[in-house]
Amino acid sequence: LLFGVAAYIGYEAYQRFSEPPDVHSLPMLAIAAVGLVVNLIALRLLASGAQTSLNLRGAYLEVLGDLLGSVAVLVAGVVILTTGWTAADPIASVAIALLILPRTWNLLREAVDVLLQATPKGIDLDEVRAHLLRAEGVADAHDLHAWAMTSGMNVVSAHVIIEPDADAARVLDEICACLSDDFDMEHSTIQLETSDRRRLEEASHA
Repeated sequence: LLFGVAAYIGYEAYQRFSEPPDVHSLPMLAIAAVGLVVNLIALRLLASGAQTSLNLRGAYLEVLGDLLGSVAVLVAGVVILTTGWTAADPIASVAIALLILPRTWNLLREAVDVLLQATPKGIDLDEVRAHLLRAEGVADAHDLHAWAMTSGMNVVSAHVIIEPDADAARVLDEICACLSDDFDMEHSTIQLETSDRRRLEEASHA
């Protein structure tokens, strides 16, 4: 949707370059000023949620694009009012489109990562495994996966081999606390195994 908005703005700017319309700068400035105030309020309301939700981040970016558009229109209106240079209007439109595109691309890339269950940025699986191995009673860890359910909500799953005399409940509590505290994992699915089970799995896949 945001790509479509940027493309439409660019097309309209091209049309205005080809056939410059009459621009009434004072109404233009008044509307842009109202839009700026409204978008500033909306941006403030969405700011906190944009860090944790892709949907809210999309809304945040759309409002941010509108806000930048209001700023660009204000600048263009002042230029037209003081100099009469109407080309400032389509130039402002092009600037708005160019500001929207990179933010939209980043949002799209993050959404694709979530859909493909890619390892979240900032999560090093080797480091996660090293932390698991430091837990008392843990002999090994394998089949470790981490992905994001949505922006800011990371989950992890792993198979953990425990020592024969280890307290499984205590080991599980320590692992879950480690994943939550050190890596901010919202949810973890841990399968505890013995070394005998691991050898059986390896033999069945040989």
